[in-house]
Amino acid sequence: MKRFFKPIEKDGSAKKPALSPSKQGVENGEAQSQPEVDIKKEPLKFITWNANSLLLRVKNNWPEFSSFVSNIDPDIIAVQLFQRRKADTKYAGTALLVKKCLRPLKVYFSLDRTVSKHEPDGRVILAEFETLRVLNTYAPNNGWKEEENSFQRRRKWDKRLLEFVVQSSDKPLIWCGDLNVSHEDIDVSHPEFFSAAKMNGYVPPNKEDCGQPGFTLSERKRFGAILKEGRLVDAYRYLHKEKDMECGFSWSGNPVGKYRGKRMRIDYFVLSEKLKERVASCEMHGKGIELEGFYGSDHCPVSLQLSEEECKDAN
Repeated sequence: MKRFFKPIEKDGSAKKPALSPSKQGVENGEAQSQPEVDIKKEPLKFITWNANSLLLRVKNNWPEFSSFVSNIDPDIIAVQLFQRRKADTKYAGTALLVKKCLRPLKVYFSLDRTVSKHEPDGRVILAEFETLRVLNTYAPNNGWKEEENSFQRRRKWDKRLLEFVVQSSDKPLIWCGDLNVSHEDIDVSHPEFFSAAKMNGYVPPNKEDCGQPGFTLSERKRFGAILKEGRLVDAYRYLHKEKDMECGFSWSGNPVGKYRGKRMRIDYFVLSEKLKERVASCEMHGKGIELEGFYGSDHCPVSLQLSEEECKDAN
């Protein structure tokens, strides 16, 4: 796994790796003992995963997940719920693990692309490469009530995302992570169940805010607006038009209780329309109601593979 890590300087740019012993030998006139790592122009293979505390996954599920990563051999791994807060029992944070053969031009930790600023709870990492941008986000849960930390917080988040994608159209975007929304009925296992869900009998004043967080009509409309205004494509749905009750969801409810068998697709790869013809595959790697392929989390990994960009004829 060490090949994924890249140090980031305080100014937001990717730190240039030190010369390896083999390269130093060449510059000193010595024979090169090892080949240099080829620098790739852009990433092509990706994994996104809400690990539900990566620290716990490392402790309890790392051999299985490491084997999965080795088989996929991604260029970038986007992780959400990276670590547990010390102050309470909640989780926070995101991580972006990048192969050493890739060198992002800039790395930011806010949608404002302000070097010194971090989003609350570490919900954003934005890496800019020569030909595209990669955005990893952990969207705040909508919650159940018309409160500052529930509906209002999510509305503000969606507004800022919309502004970001509209203002970032100068370069293709790959947006991934736990987006905490199921866009269409096809994206949940039991639409009627999720639409009627309540917390302690509470009914929001606005009917569009009723239902399971992530499946309320207001959230789904706002997500649709982000896709439309940002000219973005849901990579998984672009390839998979039909509902898949076995492998078509990225989050699964607790196997015990009323949420057993209730599943949602809330983890995505969303990309600029100009990249859609290059989508070779986009798959969810968990299946069934027993959380097979979830590696201890309640979310399964999702992968994306792009084909290489075709060289344009110089003539």
